[in-house]
Amino acid sequence: MNTESNFILNRIKAFKYAAKGFWILITSEKSIIAQVIIAIIVVIVGFIMNISATEWMFQLFAIALILVAESLNTGIEKLADFVHPDHHKEIGRIKDISAGAAFFAAIFAVIIGLIIYIPKFI
Repeated sequence: MNTESNFILNRIKAFKYAAKGFWILITSEKSIIAQVIIAIIVVIVGFIMNISATEWMFQLFAIALILVAESLNTGIEKLADFVHPDHHKEIGRIKDISAGAAFFAAIFAVIIGLIIYIPKFI
């Protein structure tokens, strides 16, 4: 096979692995499932409140930011548990830092939501 065919086949394989990871996250990880449910509710509220295209962009960015941060946090926690299954102070610190990153994303998502929705209720 030529290099171009290998490139395409490798991209297809990479897509399959990514889709598998996506499915694992949305079907088995409680934090991701909770965030997806919240995202669905926020999207419904966006339609009800008839938010603008710009507000949709920010809202969808905030949803994506949360889901990506939570997914990375989950991956880091799973890796840490695999590397060192017993309780270890430094592994705990790594997991706390990872969770802190997801918390940062959540804080900014809430701020974006408040900026979008508070004016609609005033």
